Amino acid sequence: MPLLFKSLSHGEIPFGFFNIETDMILLNNYFFFASDFSGHIIEMAGKGLNESSDMAWNAYVLEEKDIGNLMAAISGVYFSGFIGDVYGHFPFPHEPEKFKQNPEGYKTRELIDGIIKRYASLTKIPVIAVISSREIKIGEYMFSRAGFHELLAYLWMGGYPRWKDGVRPDYILKMKESVMRSAHHLFEGIRFE
Repeated sequence: MPLLFKSLSHGEIPFGFFNIETDMILLNNYFFFASDFSGHIIEMAGKGLNESSDMAWNAYVLEEKDIGNLMAAISGVYFSGFIGDVYGHFPFPHEPEKFKQNPEGYKTRELIDGIIKRYASLTKIPVIAVISSREIKIGEYMFSRAGFHELLAYLWMGGYPRWKDGVRPDYILKMKESVMRSAHHLFEGIRFE
């Protein structure tokens, strides 16, 4: 479930998984597969202290009208836009104990990729780490280092409701390992709990 996180550029914006059966995450109107997002973080963590970490990440950038209504899709009342289409395939579970993020959500990638391509094309967004101010700009969204750490920690947790049976996918484990070893200024002081 996406929660609101503080950006420096746009105030509070949603970030996180939006359906327990996929590994796709959203950052407001940007949609990434979590495995790809983690791969970008691993690449960034491998950069040296003074090495440029400017990158271009693959993302689907959706118009607001194409995103859909998450709460309506969860309740099963109204399935609009991309999120509604996803919930048409993977409805919200009726039993609360089944509301857990599936660590094998990556297995639905081909289906989800086909659905989202009806709404947007894959595009490159610039990602810039600002060494002097210890901030990161992901596309149009700017985060402090602490704010960026919160995003990564939320991904590590499996968002809300957390990972099913406490099992994390390999890409999440590798992301944490890389970040904890990193000398890059953006990861200094990060904590995963």
